[in-house]
Amino acid sequence: MEIWERLSRLTPEADLDREAGEDEAAKRPMRAGPISWVTAGGKKMPILKALLTSACERNCAYCPFRAGRDFRRETFKPHEMAAQIELMTRRGFIRGVLLSSGIAGGSLATQDRLLKTAAMLRRDGYTGYIHLKLMPGAEQEQILEAMRLADRVSVNLEAPGEEYLSRLAPQKQFWGELMGTLTKAAKIKENLPPQRYGRERWPSLVTQFVVGAASETDRDLISWSVRLLREAAVKRVYYSAFRPIINTPLEGKAAERPERVHRLYRAFFLLRDYGFSVDELFPQNAASLPADDPKEWWAKTHLAQAPVEVNTAPPEMLMRIPGIGPVRAAAIVQARKETTIRSLTQLRKLGIPVSKAAPFILLDGRRPPHQETLW
Repeated sequence: MEIWERLSRLTPEADLDREAGEDEAAKRPMRAGPISWVTAGGKKMPILKALLTSACERNCAYCPFRAGRDFRRETFKPHEMAAQIELMTRRGFIRGVLLSSGIAGGSLATQDRLLKTAAMLRRDGYTGYIHLKLMPGAEQEQILEAMRLADRVSVNLEAPGEEYLSRLAPQKQFWGELMGTLTKAAKIKENLPPQRYGRERWPSLVTQFVVGAASETDRDLISWSVRLLREAAVKRVYYSAFRPIINTPLEGKAAERPERVHRLYRAFFLLRDYGFSVDELFPQNAASLPADDPKEWWAKTHLAQAPVEVNTAPPEMLMRIPGIGPVRAAAIVQARKETTIRSLTQLRKLGIPVSKAAPFILLDGRRPPHQETLW
């Protein structure tokens, strides 16, 4: 019980550390304490989310562990944390760990302690999932070692650009410490063969933004997300809704609405997987995403008067129809090789949610009957 309480004090109390597949809609705490359900590698699993220490030299304005906040700190040594992770895994409580730390004794020394913990686990034959945080300004060799040991590594940018970061974390350097570290990790993935370091492939690289703490716009966040996808080998961007923490400079600021975070996620996947551009998801010159679901808003604007012919449209166009993603688009393409699709019943048998798709499609040149609920 004492260990459990210590670990619980090392869990980010505002859920500031995000993990694979864990968004506002999907997060499912396993039980009280430091264990959370996440999705990693396509599977849901319970993992331990903890810091090596809640002591921190930095004074980030939103963070519960900031140096200027008065609360009880907790610290584990690397061998202590490794032992607890192994024990909790053997007992079936967890299947992996998201391991981060407050910055104590400098970023490099902190990174060394994180690496030592992970190395102890792997040396002892630990095969569970490990997500390691890269500290601001981590050195090349530290980043390489983290990527050798972990299944996922991350650098939390926190804000979309230097101006916004200065409002949240004035002691951090956006370009030198954060983007510099992210860029080093991306170059390792691009230039070094993983087999040389005993890996079949390099771990995935992700980042996170705190949403609503620095008065950033949706366009700021989405534009930076696309840039990271294209230029920094980032697989996914996570959006953490700001929640005020007592005894921090931002304690009086309103919490961010979950609906905004949900729209950001939807927009991100349209950009990453569906071929949309940033400008297509925003009304002209707007800084905020529309209140509707981004894909439905686009369809209302572009397809209502120019519906898509299901029997001839290429897959990338089918995927722009509400309710149709890559899998369903592939099912349509396969089905129309064998027959002409003329009815909603045929689409329904392919798993298409016809109530969403019907207002925006043609079936063999004709609009299908539908209730115009979107209007």
